[in-house]
Amino acid sequence: MKLSDQFGFRGAVFDSRLVEPGMLYVALKGEKADGNDFIPQARERGAAKVIGGPDALKELQSLAHDFRRAMRPRTAVVAVTGSAGKTTTKELLKAFLSRIGRTHATSGNFNNHLGLPMTVLNCPDDADFLVVEMGTNHPGEIAALCDIAEPDAGLITNIGTAHMEFFGSQDGIAREKGTLFARLGEGAGGQSPRGVGPFAVVSRENARLEILRSLCKVPLVEADPRQEWLAEALKDVLPGAHNVSNACLAFALAERYGVTREMAVAAIRDFGALPGARWRRTERDGVIYIDDTYNASPDSMTAALDAFAAAESSARRRIAVLGDMLELGADSDAYHAKVFAHAAGLGLDAVFAVGERSSKCRATAVFPTVAAFAEAMPSLLRAGDAVLLKASHSMSLGGVVPA
Repeated sequence: MKLSDQFGFRGAVFDSRLVEPGMLYVALKGEKADGNDFIPQARERGAAKVIGGPDALKELQSLAHDFRRAMRPRTAVVAVTGSAGKTTTKELLKAFLSRIGRTHATSGNFNNHLGLPMTVLNCPDDADFLVVEMGTNHPGEIAALCDIAEPDAGLITNIGTAHMEFFGSQDGIAREKGTLFARLGEGAGGQSPRGVGPFAVVSRENARLEILRSLCKVPLVEADPRQEWLAEALKDVLPGAHNVSNACLAFALAERYGVTREMAVAAIRDFGALPGARWRRTERDGVIYIDDTYNASPDSMTAALDAFAAAESSARRRIAVLGDMLELGADSDAYHAKVFAHAAGLGLDAVFAVGERSSKCRATAVFPTVAAFAEAMPSLLRAGDAVLLKASHSMSLGGVVPA
């Protein structure tokens, strides 16, 4: 029986305006609107099922868990977490696995207690692979997501300093991320999609490898993050050593399911830009903008700066515009200073600081707000410049790129 027939709906949405006949409408109360107020409109549009009321979130997560279990044994569920690079790695995995089967994946960064269950519920009946991204900024969140998704395979990109405020140390972050490895294969009941049992993937250079090893209860693939054939394939698509590492990890996982090097190279060739994600390159009035504002941590900031300095060496001027990194805890000022010191050592023509925290750092010029930088930007840039924009997503620094 098809999942859509078994559960009585085809696809799920939070927004009543997006309801199509036969879909599930999930009505949640938000900060600006209460989805329960729009249940009549959802029914008018043909919703086959509605979840609402005070227990809507709990019902959503329970339904997603049941839906995921019903996917067995056809669909392999692959989970990605880490301090940085989750979305890029997820998209690379989707591209690689799509070469051998129908693959559904998290849209954008739908990676939390709301987005992950919706990703599960929107998985097609005939999917061979479901790739889910798992985000966390508080202890216990990875465990809750594993309760829903019960992944067959897991990948940790890296252990950095993102959300340090809530975990206290990198060891604390490693233990939270490592929960994914500890939970792999739970609920499988001996079923192995595509004949591949549960396994985990991590870089052999991961800074907290011993902690992750201690938590892992399934075969652990310790991948080489510096494979030259992938670096060559990626150089014009996703430059930088951090992206090579992401691709190496994604391939190490996909290879276990049967993806070959030739398939991976072909997938990268067709990859193109990641919508709404990393390294969006556009040109406006002769200025090249590289919008890498999807998110930011000290590690991803440094990696992006290194990639920018190497990839844009032929530009007339190379300019980095760096905004605030959030949720770094008591050492936030020190982390910002370290990033700006790294930028100063790369030989860039200018480094502009944007935001309350970044404005405390040594830079070519400082701007307390994004609006202040946007106002000054026409006088700062000229044709032939290459400009890197990097900050935490909530800063909305990418909005300064001219339409």
